[in-house]
Amino acid sequence: MTSKQGRIVILALLLLTLGATQAFGQKIYDNIPNPLPGNLPSVGFEANQANQFGDRVQFAGTSRTLTTVVQGMSSWGCQKGHWNTANCVTTPGATFLHPIKLNIYNVAAGNQVGSLIASVTQTFAIPFRPSASINCVGTDAGKWYQASSATCFNGYATTITFNLTGLGIVVPNQVIFGIEYNTTHYGNPAIGESAPCYTSLGGCGYDSLNVLTTADPPTVGVNPAPSDAYFSTLTAANYCDGGAGGVGTFRLDAGPTCWTGFKPTIRFNAANPALTKDDCKNGGWQTHTTATGAPFKNQGQCIEYVEDLKDNDDKDKKDKDGKKDKDDKGDKHDH
Repeated sequence: MTSKQGRIVILALLLLTLGATQAFGQKIYDNIPNPLPGNLPSVGFEANQANQFGDRVQFAGTSRTLTTVVQGMSSWGCQKGHWNTANCVTTPGATFLHPIKLNIYNVAAGNQVGSLIASVTQTFAIPFRPSASINCVGTDAGKWYQASSATCFNGYATTITFNLTGLGIVVPNQVIFGIEYNTTHYGNPAIGESAPCYTSLGGCGYDSLNVLTTADPPTVGVNPAPSDAYFSTLTAANYCDGGAGGVGTFRLDAGPTCWTGFKPTIRFNAANPALTKDDCKNGGWQTHTTATGAPFKNQGQCIEYVEDLKDNDDKDKKDKDGKKDKDDKGDKHDH
């Protein structure tokens, strides 16, 4: 790992625990480890003077109307105390709210960032990392402890889900995405030090919020350039090219091994319309959607949707046949 990576990527050991997200539709790209580890390497925005981080992805299949996008995050903030002062205290289940933006761009010539396809901002309840554990001592002092793996961690891996249902976002086979949010001193615009959390006992949770990365290749879709990423930081040294391509703009950050092993984790789901009753059975209603990407509440609703489709098709066919018969009679009469 290069010294640049050492500054940007915060390393943590693996811990197996199930990610708490549920998304509908068909996966067209997915590189989020399953089950989700307790933490993974991550890229912090406040620590690295950044405000956007992302990647270029190639989708599988043919479904292209997005329903949800699931993004991996790593939370290092505490309700009281800090992760690096061995005094982190968090009430189990405690969260903080923060708006996060998903940007989706076309791929321009040379794999540069192209025109904006869609930009969606939603507010998420981000969990604080768990309290420091007495089981974590020595060099692990101050970390939280996961009993199932007997492992100590600094950050806490979690996911957020952008709900895009009904927005009609249709994507090409390849896109560039960026995850964007503001912190105290960096962003568009920076939040500033006047926020109440800045002088609280734990500080602002968003200043210790990172984008989760992975070394695993995608299980669905293709990552076209495993050594590249897209980044916006004000610090030249945090780019692979040392800032030669400019600073403070979201741009391609390429290098022979620059981001290898540290790719942002993300899952894209697209509409997967149910067409037959069998599509709805045996749990199929949970992965199928309407034509617009809306999820089904249960198997019965899915089957009802399919039956309505058939009824409408039959009606359309009958109307067309009836119109044709009428037109044919009219032609005979006229002649």
